Amino acid sequence: MLGGIGHGWRLLGDARKLARHGALRPFETHADVPAFARIGARLLRFGSGAPETPDFAGGLKACGPAAVKLGQALATRPDLVGPAAAEDLKRLQDDLPPAPWSVIEKELDSVFPGGWRAHLAEVSEKPAGAASIAQVHRAVTIDGRAIALKVLRPGVEQAFAEALSSYAWAAARLERAGGEFARLKPRVVIETFRQWTNAELDLRREAGNASELADAVRGEPGVRVPDVEWALTTRRTLALEWIDGVKLTDLAAVEASGADRRVLASTLVRGFLQQAIGNGFFHADLHQGNILLADDGRLVLIDFGIMGRLDRRARVYLAEILYGLITGNYRRVADIHFEAGYVPAYHDPGAFATALRAVGEPIRGRQTRDISVANLLDGLFAITRSFDMPVQPHLLLLQKTMVMVEGVALSLDPDVNMWDVAAPYVKGWIRDELGPEAKAADGLIANIRLLRRLPELAQRFVRQLPPESAAPPSVPVLEEEPVLGVVVQRGSRLGWVILGAAAAFAFMAIADAIG
Repeated sequence: MLGGIGHGWRLLGDARKLARHGALRPFETHADVPAFARIGARLLRFGSGAPETPDFAGGLKACGPAAVKLGQALATRPDLVGPAAAEDLKRLQDDLPPAPWSVIEKELDSVFPGGWRAHLAEVSEKPAGAASIAQVHRAVTIDGRAIALKVLRPGVEQAFAEALSSYAWAAARLERAGGEFARLKPRVVIETFRQWTNAELDLRREAGNASELADAVRGEPGVRVPDVEWALTTRRTLALEWIDGVKLTDLAAVEASGADRRVLASTLVRGFLQQAIGNGFFHADLHQGNILLADDGRLVLIDFGIMGRLDRRARVYLAEILYGLITGNYRRVADIHFEAGYVPAYHDPGAFATALRAVGEPIRGRQTRDISVANLLDGLFAITRSFDMPVQPHLLLLQKTMVMVEGVALSLDPDVNMWDVAAPYVKGWIRDELGPEAKAADGLIANIRLLRRLPELAQRFVRQLPPESAAPPSVPVLEEEPVLGVVVQRGSRLGWVILGAAAAFAFMAIADAIG
């Protein structure tokens, strides 16, 4: 890997390219940027003919594929780059020139034993889409089925490894500067970015994501995921069922299909909630280009490189936070933030609830089209700064995806109200997951797990008893029989203790279950 001088030289070249697109202008006057960096940004722009309005997306495209991917990651962090920059970075949807067919064909021949013709009837030389890491070609299997074949660009692993090394080097030095840089955790941003790209560079993992996401959306019949063709999927190729349809970027084609756009918007929102809250595994790059309207009227999700995951505790908190915002119960939302450890305990929950109210009340009951997302995010990030909230990468990814889903839903139905669509699902999930029946089931499971641990606890207790040589010689050897997986001496006090505890816990479990 490159040393410090090599990293600095690479980053200096990228900075010059960014300066030519005016992307460093905001750093020239930002109060949190050190003076030497502000001066450096001005010098890099000198004589470059940079535009007055920063072109962040264009600057990152000029820096290469790894920078494009980094820009996509930074689009999820408006708290780090600012709402305006984050909005501009949404243009980075990997629409890049494809690699020549001659290069891709060599790649396919090296991946498939005996060459690709031994495994496929045909592969279209013209790609259906090209991204920074891979490109997709329509292909036909030996038995005549159409598939989408995704192929990694040659040399992409080495290029990304070098770029990631430089980004991590720079992030570590930024974080050492302390202050706002330390709170924003740039090293976490780069590490999250590294995990994304490592997953995308092994297409078997993307196939696994697609398979798991298919399970996650089964509860929403209007949304589906293409089936994986595992026999043709390798580390460098991903084969998925080909589905005919139009991308949601082509609203004219969506309109011409006759589909009810209002229904599609609601379906998209419910499908996302089913993923994030219902299953804790969600597609984290749901822009219009990654969603197809199939000929059968269903929404089809594609491109599974960036996924988010929430454990059950985080999902419960998320559902309760959304429900609290929907109902205006800001104190409950504040309490949840403190219970989850999102806000340091030395702050006042009441003051936090008031700050949330100041952001939430102006948008309650209003149409989504009438809400300024920039102002909303600015208010939320002001709260995170005021209350010293550490960055939560998984929640930022979720937040970014929710904003993205909202934008797609608005393009389909300008009158959609996200709260109205989300409320029935969130209320139903809370009822099912946190209601009396669910609590009884959770209690039963917890008690059964404890019951299963009794043999282990008993064995630990026995090991702490005095050795047998210290026992009175008159103690008779009693017949043994297995109880709950532990050999217990019939008639011994320890055996009765174990059996009594087992009976008590079993009774408690049954009593909890029946109310």
